[in-house]
Amino acid sequence: MNLLPENLEIWQATLGWIPNHEQLQLFEQLYLEIIEGNKQLNLTRITEPVEFWEKHLWDSLICLQPFLGEEKAEINPNFQVIDIGTGAGFPGIPVAIALENMQVKLLDATRKKITFLDSLIEKLGLKNATTLLGRAEEIKKNNAHRGGYDLALIRAVGQVSICAEYAIPLVKKGGLVILYRGQWSEEETEILEQTGAKLGFQIESVNKLETPLTNSIRHGVYLRKIEETRTEFSKLVKIPVQKRFMIKEEK
Repeated sequence: MNLLPENLEIWQATLGWIPNHEQLQLFEQLYLEIIEGNKQLNLTRITEPVEFWEKHLWDSLICLQPFLGEEKAEINPNFQVIDIGTGAGFPGIPVAIALENMQVKLLDATRKKITFLDSLIEKLGLKNATTLLGRAEEIKKNNAHRGGYDLALIRAVGQVSICAEYAIPLVKKGGLVILYRGQWSEEETEILEQTGAKLGFQIESVNKLETPLTNSIRHGVYLRKIEETRTEFSKLVKIPVQKRFMIKEEK
């Protein structure tokens, strides 16, 4: 008997997508592995099945609706994604499960979490997910990663301009950055517009979302890279930013 709810009608209504049987089983296994890993690593305080479904699975995938829905964007066989500051593997692992054609890189600066994720990826049998140990402020200067991704994901709790400065150099021209955010303000839109003029991106959309079970507010902020990021602006950020979930975890 599975512990996680399937909520197939909610998946269909909110994303225009329904996970198949294999994906549902992987979500279940992911949940069990996170609960087990939580005993040593304190990965998350969200451990109840229904809460886990909404705040870790649905929350990870709702911003990927353009790639999952009926009018989904085309994904080439080598579509590269980087999850910046993945922590316990969110949103990257659910994205890798739901979108098998995407090649997902899980970036985190904590070696213990990367070791856990390596083991998790192997147990889940995911062929399209790999890990990368390091800090975004250093990785973005590395020619092996700079401009190497079609899509960057980052759960943004800190200053939105700093999050953009981490992510934009990593995506190629024409690529997309999705900032996962809780609340949003017009002031933040203005800040991002100023940052975009320097880093070569524009705000494509700011989508206000409502969680299906607890009716909490989320925002997905979509940034389209329209110009190559100049070298001097790829080095703006020097202070490390700790990756956290965009939601406040509840005991």
